[in-house]
Amino acid sequence: MPVKLGSKLPPPESEARIEIIPLIDIMFFLLAAFMLVSLSMVNMKSVKVNLPTATTATGDTKRDFVNISVDKAGLAYLDTKPIGANELVAALAAQHKANTDVRVFISGDQDARHGDVIRVLDLVRSTGIQKVAFEIRAPDPK
Repeated sequence: MPVKLGSKLPPPESEARIEIIPLIDIMFFLLAAFMLVSLSMVNMKSVKVNLPTATTATGDTKRDFVNISVDKAGLAYLDTKPIGANELVAALAAQHKANTDVRVFISGDQDARHGDVIRVLDLVRSTGIQKVAFEIRAPDPK
């Protein structure tokens, strides 16, 4: 009795198919990966200062504000550029004229003198800007 050896290949009359479901899965994975990477790229517009901590600190995700930093030497920075009092008032007045709802965040170094931070606050308020906040950091979770 002869032995028949069968082939596991499909019959020659069937057409070749491209499975598209795995390709869609790969594309969604790449899309999600690129979105997560782009969200982690934060454009910092301030000078690095040692912020004080507060137990009621919350993260603000909206980034349409003017950032003024005061370092421990008492120098003021508008975004990342050092700026004098007169230039700061002129720049803030121009911002207030362009947008009356402009927000200002003051980032004072933990070792900065209280008077230097209040001087900057006074300069901001003299331009008519009312939305002023102090940037702080949340305490480290234990």
